[in-house]
Amino acid sequence: MREDLKELRRMIDDCDRKILSDLEERIAISRKIGVLKRADGTDFYDPAREAQKFEELKELAGSESRPYVEELYKTIFDISKKHQNKPAFGVLGRSLPHTYSPQIHNLMCEDYSYSIIEREPDELDALFSSGVFGGFNVTIPYKREAFARCDETDEAARVTGSVNTVVFKDGKTLGYNTDYYGFMFMMKRAGIDPSGKKVLVLGTGGAASAVEYALKTSGASVIWFCDLETPINYSNVYDECAEAQVIVNCTPVGMFPKVDADLLDLERFGSLEACLDVIYNPSRTLFLQKASALGLKTAGGLAMLVAQAYKAMKFFRGEKEVSDVITDEDAALINKVITTLESEMMNITFIGMPGCGKSVLGQEIARITGRRHVDLDDAYTEEFGVTPAHTIETEGEDAFRANESEVAAKYLAQSGLVISCGGGIVTRDVNYFPLRCNSHVFYIERPLEGLASDGRPLSASQGVKVLFEQRRDKYEMLCDHKLSYGRFDDQQEFLDQASREVLKYISGEEAK
Repeated sequence: MREDLKELRRMIDDCDRKILSDLEERIAISRKIGVLKRADGTDFYDPAREAQKFEELKELAGSESRPYVEELYKTIFDISKKHQNKPAFGVLGRSLPHTYSPQIHNLMCEDYSYSIIEREPDELDALFSSGVFGGFNVTIPYKREAFARCDETDEAARVTGSVNTVVFKDGKTLGYNTDYYGFMFMMKRAGIDPSGKKVLVLGTGGAASAVEYALKTSGASVIWFCDLETPINYSNVYDECAEAQVIVNCTPVGMFPKVDADLLDLERFGSLEACLDVIYNPSRTLFLQKASALGLKTAGGLAMLVAQAYKAMKFFRGEKEVSDVITDEDAALINKVITTLESEMMNITFIGMPGCGKSVLGQEIARITGRRHVDLDDAYTEEFGVTPAHTIETEGEDAFRANESEVAAKYLAQSGLVISCGGGIVTRDVNYFPLRCNSHVFYIERPLEGLASDGRPLSASQGVKVLFEQRRDKYEMLCDHKLSYGRFDDQQEFLDQASREVLKYISGEEAK
């Protein structure tokens, strides 16, 4: 009876996840309807339409839910109307398929709704005069276009010639640059102080302008700029900037999907202390991983993205002057959003010996979180039309490892997946960066005597103990967290305990 109740509760949990996913989509559609109604001047509330919907839904409902449908949907309709009536803000760009701005603003503030606003250059004038939105964040390529359309701007916007936050207030268009605030927070959070330091900035675009403003405000002694066609470029940068103590990447090099692209040999900067990257996808860029390997301080772009949105949020809520001072209260909210986003963006990736439970735990975590599960051995079979075991037996381990690395790089660079790796993924150095670039990596350590070798040619031919001795240090080195367990009476006991530990870690509770 207890097991039956436990299974029923698991079924309820699965239903709740589906309901929440559908509710999220429905409310998002309601927000879009509100934007359209605002643009057309249409009333938000249509009582005849609502009454008709109640009747239709009662007809569609099943026998057990029918008595409760009207009560349930009255609440849903009230929520939808409330959401539609909120002041509308958003993020403006030309193409924004991967933006995290809506998630950030919805996590920070419930006072307004937030949309993706994709417009072509010839549509900007109409947008700025439409009155549909109370304002918006602005991203590439429209930051200078936004600056030109503002009646008033703050000092950071005037110095950089770039606006990333627009607010329409009292008949005026107000422009702000909050990117520099985001960069200031990014430095502070990582314990990087550029005061009196020589700083090399890679890139000369809008992000570099905001970074320059922040560096000057923070007292950097020298700021060099390096780009493809600037006086300091990638041919002479080692001579001109050999004494750089801090390097900031403001280029898109290393950004998803071309995550393995690189710019500099960091070992040639003998005085280097810290590296910062404004890229936030992947979470750990190749640039930052190389810096970490040299023992340097590092900071990734997600902190900058969230912090600049935090200051923009204050302008959206009606504050005309917002302090540049980052208080403990400010930092607490920004860090909370960063942790939440990291838990959503980063893959949950499992490594460990063959047979340790990577696949079954991956499937369980995917079920609990609603994420897609990718077993790299299955992905290998789908990609090449044969199993890993077949390739090893017919072409040898080296051929398999080369193919495995190709498949691993394809999936590990993505976001929000649950990934179960093959046991030998750690045997090739080329896999280290993909494993670390966008994943929370969990190493599952289990008793060797319980690991099966059936269907695993390497385990069968070389022996589990030999393989473990070859791989143990690499598992330890590459993981963020080790799941170390002995035997369990049944598989579900293992899944329950390991799932709790994984979810606790990605939520940030482990660090508290």
